[in-house]
Amino acid sequence: MKTLFSGVQPSGIPTIGNYIGAYKQFTELQDQYDSYFCIVDQHAVTVPQDRLKLRENIRKLAAIYLASGLNPEKITLFIQSEVAAHAKAAWMLQCVGYVGEFERMTQYKDKSRKQSTKDGISLGLLTYPALMASDILIYGSDIVPVGDDQGQHLELTRNLAERFNNKYNDIFTVPEVKHPEVGGRIMSLNDPTKKMSKSDDNQKSFISLLDEPRLAAKKIRSAVTDSDSEVKYDKENKPGISNLLTIYSSLTDESIPSLEKKYDGENYGTFKGDLAGVVETFLTEFQEKVNYYLESDELDEILDRGRDNASRKADKMVAKMERAMGLGRKRR
Repeated sequence: MKTLFSGVQPSGIPTIGNYIGAYKQFTELQDQYDSYFCIVDQHAVTVPQDRLKLRENIRKLAAIYLASGLNPEKITLFIQSEVAAHAKAAWMLQCVGYVGEFERMTQYKDKSRKQSTKDGISLGLLTYPALMASDILIYGSDIVPVGDDQGQHLELTRNLAERFNNKYNDIFTVPEVKHPEVGGRIMSLNDPTKKMSKSDDNQKSFISLLDEPRLAAKKIRSAVTDSDSEVKYDKENKPGISNLLTIYSSLTDESIPSLEKKYDGENYGTFKGDLAGVVETFLTEFQEKVNYYLESDELDEILDRGRDNASRKADKMVAKMERAMGLGRKRR
């Protein structure tokens, strides 16, 4: 069975767009791959974090993974900082990387512009793609499901793997990228030309998975559409209603053509009112599952098992890397 790796930062509460584009599809992939799902808290500290909030978000993200349908008997769910092999491998990969290729990363350019006006730019912000590469490579990952915005980082990961293999020893699997088949890019409710983001200043533009359900329903009812009144999927000319159709379809598993037929002759108000109800019901049930894990000892037991499983596999790869580079000592 091939191996899949996915990592998410606990830098905030994921949106309904994250659920549709990633978590919902993970539940289908867990039966097809030996799957490792990692809460990448070391990535989060490349920018300033409140330590108490960060720890709270780590637990919430773990509960969200499980509430989404991931089965801890089938997958390995763990926290990055609890598996020392990630940081050890990242240092070795930094030593085969080049400053120029790290400086070309789009996310580094964007985030460094924001940091430069304050206390200077964190070195970790520049080098964290090596940590991301180590996350993936130390599990022998064949597949990495990512959104469009991570394509550049995955290409660097592939380059580092090939460079290490050519320079030292052929030990890394060069991973392939897997993009979501449907719903991979849920757009802002306020501006359907932009991707939905949990960091958007406008709270009406996104729905958090932990939003109060009635508030989320209200956001759907006020979502931007267009001057037309036909409920029809047309991403180019009707981006707002097309985005809402994608959300509706993803949460109910009804196809978009069947929804178009269902709402033929109906106005946007009726459609958005029904979708608001769908979202409210979904969030109510989802949050019940999240709260179950947050209030149960089961969550820590799952994370402990995940840490131990991940460490066993990752430590073996790090040992191979160290031998290949000549690190440490060889006993007689």
